[in-house]
Amino acid sequence: MTEPREITFAEINLDGLAEATGHVALLVNEAGTLTPGTRRLNRLTKGAVVRALASEAWGKLKEGEAMNLSMPVGLAADAVTLVRLERRPTVAMARKAGAALATAAGAKPVTLLVEGTTRAPQIALGLALRGYRFTDHLSDKGEAPAPAVLMCKDPVAVQAAANNAMAVAQGVFFTRDLVSEPANVLTTTEFAGRLEALGDLGVQVEVLEEDKLAELGMGALLAVGLGSESPSKVVIMRWKGGQGAPLALVGKGVVFDTGGISLKPAQGMEDMTMDMGGAGVVAGVMKTLALRKAKANVVGLVGLVENMPSGKATRPGDIVTSLKGDTIEVINTDAEGRLVLADVLWHAQEAEKPAAMVDLATLTGACIIALGHENAAVFSNDDDFAGGFLKAAETEGEGAWRMPLGQAYDEQIKTLKADMKNTGGRPAGAITAAQFLKRFVKDDMPWIHLDIAGVAQIAKDTAFAPKGATGWGVMALDRLVRDRFEQD
Repeated sequence: MTEPREITFAEINLDGLAEATGHVALLVNEAGTLTPGTRRLNRLTKGAVVRALASEAWGKLKEGEAMNLSMPVGLAADAVTLVRLERRPTVAMARKAGAALATAAGAKPVTLLVEGTTRAPQIALGLALRGYRFTDHLSDKGEAPAPAVLMCKDPVAVQAAANNAMAVAQGVFFTRDLVSEPANVLTTTEFAGRLEALGDLGVQVEVLEEDKLAELGMGALLAVGLGSESPSKVVIMRWKGGQGAPLALVGKGVVFDTGGISLKPAQGMEDMTMDMGGAGVVAGVMKTLALRKAKANVVGLVGLVENMPSGKATRPGDIVTSLKGDTIEVINTDAEGRLVLADVLWHAQEAEKPAAMVDLATLTGACIIALGHENAAVFSNDDDFAGGFLKAAETEGEGAWRMPLGQAYDEQIKTLKADMKNTGGRPAGAITAAQFLKRFVKDDMPWIHLDIAGVAQIAKDTAFAPKGATGWGVMALDRLVRDRFEQD
């Protein structure tokens, strides 16, 4: 399990800067205002800091970016890192500055002087998030990021304020680890075991095995896993930190998706280890809530399956019966995630009686065609609930864009042989998938569907993560809980 860089807060100690190792870092505004720490480092480095601030390279630096002065004279450190940040930065910019420092410092120790800003916890969050590296299966794991010390006024109070941010970082890392694991490691059984370990944090965890799923009548979910040797499971995680009906988070957990009998092309199929991304986000949120002792009731439910072809696999043209009782004609076995979610959504409503529901899934390639890798698609039957989530996502800097629902799209999933079919064809593919799920949401249940196919794992570095698993959604959903479901 990957742990974030250790970050502590300490009193400002200018006398100790000369002996600090790794990277000594400063926050400097556009005007190049010299704080007491900046003056001290400038004297120690024989004027190198001021010369750097007058340089063309510094002039080209944007807010939230950093530059290194390597091998500074007069210091034990390998480099002085100058981070451009205004005195009253936005939350997003403070996090960006922390991430830039993480990139500049690599695995080296960091000593950062935080002078003149109250955003130290957000700087720390950016520093932690950008330091992620998934090395579990590397022979040469390299250096783990060394600890960082943020020197600031009133470090005890800042540390207390930063604890919630560090809980978010741990939740994001948990999600990234799960999404990054290969399917021969993260089987349905291994996944369930990792979720059961959340019990150590106070989460109540229940695992429903195949015999129980059959007894309940989850015919849609079980149909997906028929071709696999890995048993299908549903894991329920309950965080009881408040009163009243819970918020339900529902995640698609397809640990590997071949497409089943409707086999995917070979090229790129190795990326289908991330098809459990929705379940990974739910797990990360539950870990975050437990670590920060959130005063809210939240239940996470994930359907864990593997979609494989075999003599036992569901075939195109088969008709299955969902937990709700509706029949589904399986037109394409590669449209499997909605079958998993249909049963888990219905079970969530029947068994947990939530106040509202959010489901997450790497559901459709059509979502990537529509929105690329910048935004998740947001579908909802409740304008107020959707608005609350979109505000939370914007606050946390996680891209999200609302998409339409409507009767015309629902017509595309009608069929003569069953109550519905599991795909409406290529036109509006992400929308018809959402319309399918909507049939398993009760009329009075506020509901959001998040299609995260384009944002769960991407092929380039982002501001807060190296290429690969992003952990998108942990921060936005944690914020949604804070804003709408947490109790005083």
